[in-house]
Amino acid sequence: MPIKIPKLLPAREILERENIFVMDEDRAITQDIRPLNILILNLMPEKEKTEAHLLRLLGNTPLQVNISFLKTASHESKNTSSLHLDQFYTTFAEIKHRKFDGMIITGAPIELLAFEEVDYWKELTNIMDWTKDNVTSTLHICWGAQAALYHHFNITKYELPKKCTGVFWHHIDDQSEKLLRGFDDVYLAPHSRNTDIFIEQLQANPTVKLLSSSEEAGPFIMSANNGKQIMITGHLEYDASTLAEEYRRDLEKGLNILPLHYFPNDDPSKSPTNKWRSHAHLLFSNWLNYYVYQETPFEWD
Repeated sequence: MPIKIPKLLPAREILERENIFVMDEDRAITQDIRPLNILILNLMPEKEKTEAHLLRLLGNTPLQVNISFLKTASHESKNTSSLHLDQFYTTFAEIKHRKFDGMIITGAPIELLAFEEVDYWKELTNIMDWTKDNVTSTLHICWGAQAALYHHFNITKYELPKKCTGVFWHHIDDQSEKLLRGFDDVYLAPHSRNTDIFIEQLQANPTVKLLSSSEEAGPFIMSANNGKQIMITGHLEYDASTLAEEYRRDLEKGLNILPLHYFPNDDPSKSPTNKWRSHAHLLFSNWLNYYVYQETPFEWD
């Protein structure tokens, strides 16, 4: 089944070139099924790239999915045109009366700030509190995962001595979790961050389960409250070229931080390949099926 997105969203052309099945509102209303309503709070600066990353994965399941994009009202994006935001995004005040089957809260390149120093922190905590009663399952990515762990469970972060960037091997810590059903015993996933969470605090918290981790990159996938909150510290949604683009941006800032295990022979002049795509699709499919579709009510009260 397809993913339903606004007719003029730029990501549509990218997805159709990749043979991802998409439909617009005109065709969707002819189908007599109950679609899943997914809300995406996009905190990344280059919002159109993040839209394509996430829609690619949400659109490759047997379920029809309606997508709504959410922006912060307390922070003005400098990297995405106001026209794009006005056309495709809404604010929390406009949707807080609604119920959503699933939600994604993305990362943001602000991890070196204390959470309370982020200008939209109060708005974000209001949204995260709202998800407890109005969203069946919320998926938090990278900084969004650290924010959720801090706000919901008081698990704090710390600055790493060196940026964690690259593609790392991960293993399964909890074989019984449906989110990882079908995963290989070991698999690759990208990371790109300057902070990490305190593993001691995570292990001491009985509510949060560590599902998968990496010896090099640390805790990766966590779940709480039977999957109502899912936290992922890395970026399975990334394209093959995303870390290379971040590497070049770092170079422009005078930072030569080569992503580990990413470029062929660690040579940044060579094009990297995507070695995590299948597990990215599997994780999002499992999330939509087991934690959203199987758990959400057909009609919200």
